[in-house]
Amino acid sequence: MFERLKEALGLGSEAQLKPLRRQAEEIEALEPRYEQMSDEQLQAQTALFKERLQQGETLDDLLNEAFAVAREAAKRTLGLRPFKVQLIGGIVLHQGRIAEMKTGEGKTLTACLPAYLNALTGKGVHIVTVNDYLAQFQGEDMGKLFRFLGLSVGVIIHDLDNAQRRAAYACDVTYGTNNEMGFDYLRDNMVIYQQDMVQRGHAYAIVDEVDSILIDEARTPLIISGQGEKSTDLYERADRFVVRLRAETDYTVEEKDKAVLLTEEGARKAEQAFRVDNINDPENNELNHHLLQALKAHALFKRDIDYVVQDGEVIIVDEFTGRLMLGRRYSDGLHQAIEAKEHVTVERESKTLATITFQNYFRMYGKLSGMTGTAKTEEAEFQGIYSLDVVQVPTNMPMIREDLNDMVYRGKRGKYKAVVAEIARRHQTGQPILVGTISVEVSEYLSDLLSRQGIKHEVLNAKHHAREAAIVAQAGHFGAVTIATNMAGRGTDILLGGNPDFLARRSLRREEVPDDIIEEATGKNENVSPEVLAARKRYIALRDEYKQTTDQEHDKVVAVGGLHILGTERHESRRIDNQLRGRAGRQGDPGSSQFFISLEDDLMRLFGGERIEGLIGRLGMDEEEPLAAGMLTKQIENAQKRIESRNYEVRKHVLQFDDVMNQQRELVYSQRRQVLEGQDMKQAVVTMGDRLLEEAVARFCVGTPQEWDLEGLREEVERLAVPQGTLKANQEAVQGFDQEGMTAFLKKAAADYYAGREAQIEALGIDMRELERTILLRSVDNRWMDHIDAMDQLRDGIGLRAYAQRDPVNEYKMESYDMFDEMNRLIQEDTIRTLFQLRIQQPQERQAVARVTAQSGAAEASQPKQTRQPVRSKPGEKVGRNSPCPCGSGKKYKACHGRAGVTQ
Repeated sequence: MFERLKEALGLGSEAQLKPLRRQAEEIEALEPRYEQMSDEQLQAQTALFKERLQQGETLDDLLNEAFAVAREAAKRTLGLRPFKVQLIGGIVLHQGRIAEMKTGEGKTLTACLPAYLNALTGKGVHIVTVNDYLAQFQGEDMGKLFRFLGLSVGVIIHDLDNAQRRAAYACDVTYGTNNEMGFDYLRDNMVIYQQDMVQRGHAYAIVDEVDSILIDEARTPLIISGQGEKSTDLYERADRFVVRLRAETDYTVEEKDKAVLLTEEGARKAEQAFRVDNINDPENNELNHHLLQALKAHALFKRDIDYVVQDGEVIIVDEFTGRLMLGRRYSDGLHQAIEAKEHVTVERESKTLATITFQNYFRMYGKLSGMTGTAKTEEAEFQGIYSLDVVQVPTNMPMIREDLNDMVYRGKRGKYKAVVAEIARRHQTGQPILVGTISVEVSEYLSDLLSRQGIKHEVLNAKHHAREAAIVAQAGHFGAVTIATNMAGRGTDILLGGNPDFLARRSLRREEVPDDIIEEATGKNENVSPEVLAARKRYIALRDEYKQTTDQEHDKVVAVGGLHILGTERHESRRIDNQLRGRAGRQGDPGSSQFFISLEDDLMRLFGGERIEGLIGRLGMDEEEPLAAGMLTKQIENAQKRIESRNYEVRKHVLQFDDVMNQQRELVYSQRRQVLEGQDMKQAVVTMGDRLLEEAVARFCVGTPQEWDLEGLREEVERLAVPQGTLKANQEAVQGFDQEGMTAFLKKAAADYYAGREAQIEALGIDMRELERTILLRSVDNRWMDHIDAMDQLRDGIGLRAYAQRDPVNEYKMESYDMFDEMNRLIQEDTIRTLFQLRIQQPQERQAVARVTAQSGAAEASQPKQTRQPVRSKPGEKVGRNSPCPCGSGKKYKACHGRAGVTQ
């Protein structure tokens, strides 16, 4: 319906492509102009474009010429000339839309065109990939083009330090993964000093495999955690208990909703085992939670499907790509429950320090675009959540892949037997086969079956991810059989006959040529060292040698039908199935695809197997007899549509809650950044103190002066901002005050006291403005962490409000705003109380400590450590934050006694 409406309004794919084709032709027409230029003249265009932008022209004004320049540079540096369809894709990306481009159509090169154009603004372009390998490979490979044109290129991968990250983000074009960029954003909003931040803004992002990142991972939040305080003992006790329970009798499982529930019998057993009266009492919430998480770990999460255990560690497997999600942990104690189940060390439950979803992270960009081979089925979600429409870019050559009807079996045993027989049949002809599985467990089971048949093959799953690119690059060889978990290897093309470039690079590495030399050697830049020229000569010789073999193999593979995709199970999402199919039939090559499914597969069992089971039963089919019919394929796709629609509604509903948290996060982070950027906080501190004193007077001075609670007021203001004994010492004057007079008196007392403290602290060589800034940031961070936890708890229980005919989202909004106000009040109170109640060491004490420290460094190791005291070199002299600490430790002052200049 969505498509028909767009066509009726003249917004359909063909109508969208018409102006794009016309503009691509205009860009092509510029080719002769730039072909005639020397390298120096072509490189000089970048400075000319920047100058034109400064004079008032827009990026749209420059688009045709900039794309033509980048196209010519690609030809000279990479030996690749973007096709017309790649120019169209680049225009779509520049417009802030999603370009659906089929596998093998050159998305990596396409992204360089809008990246070059938008980098001219100097604000930075982020090109986002799904893993470190792709970020590094694309950054190095496409970097040759950008550097040739005078732009800098950075790469963000896992093991970089802050200085390296900052340098990478400062570049004109930065390649990196969604995880790394999201975590860097969170870490930037936890720093105490502005110079420790690494990112410089979010102007324009091009997201590769945009459907994977913005939809598949949309509900997976990025979480930075700190060590929690709770013991892990209860996880182990819960695990020992649930292994004795029986399904259906003691607990029920709702696989569709991924939920478990204790039955009355199960609850009774739990009460006996843990000696509690009622497991559902609020006081037993923690125990109940641990039991349910332990049940989930056993009933819903399967080893080698949802996670793997390596070196005594539980590692999550990405259900969409089959890759290991290193460093990621299930939240809410589930990861600990799985650790207890697998009898590995149970890590302490973490405390969330900062969190954000990809939905909210990528919506921060001023302009967002993306590319993928499969986006059209999710266009409603892209439009509804990200305001991104999808343009289907035509293929450079007609697509001739044959998609065969599904083969449906009654049981898994019959299905796998048929899969092996089909692999053996096609393997005899030499046709390369890519077998797609949904889990590590299935891939290893199939591998075992093929080994028994003597069929040589490669396995690519979460356990073998290190060889991912090598396995995928050679999966198009004549006679190759490759088993891959889901979309593992996504982003690497499968070339029929093999990949000569990959083989040549591998040979150079085996000859111990360094990677940086290989990257330069595989480019076209002529201004290189003799070492690179020698490596280039060797690379070209190797590539040409391998190309003869791979070209011959290519023809052989084409003759037997090209790459065949064999799916062993349908995914919940049609898009994931289409991604698997899309590995075959690239660039006009022949190919084929077919899915083998059984009624015992999760999709069929949970979403529509009964109707098909009845049909197969009526036909009297046995377990090993297949049914291939277009009608069944249609029914399966309808089941997938229902699930996709349901999942979209779930993501949309979750986003309504996330948006509330996101507004609060943005407010906290923007105010935090103002503090970081050096804004003078003295007036802010004074305003906070005044507000707290006004609130105290309003609370304790109600009614006539005779009715005031002066003792309560005294305790409150002395706890906050007024010196001890202030009210007692001025008892007579106080008795004549009205509310306004009392407030003015307390404000003046606080201001005088603070001025005195400021003079004392400054005399110690401590910058009072820096101290205010640091204490305020610490207060914000501590209270924000507590607020995140409180919001999580509110969200966990808010769904129950629906039973009282109240909208949970509105209830959540109202209560969360109240909680946010309370958090702000507590931040102010913490800041004021800390600044006013700091215990200041006298200079004489500090200098004595300094002398002792300097004279007895050798003896210090044998003595119990004393509380570190603040030090400075001379009375009244300020010590710079980056100067050596006068205590003689060798550390900078900010990292030594500068941290402990005052103590609470």
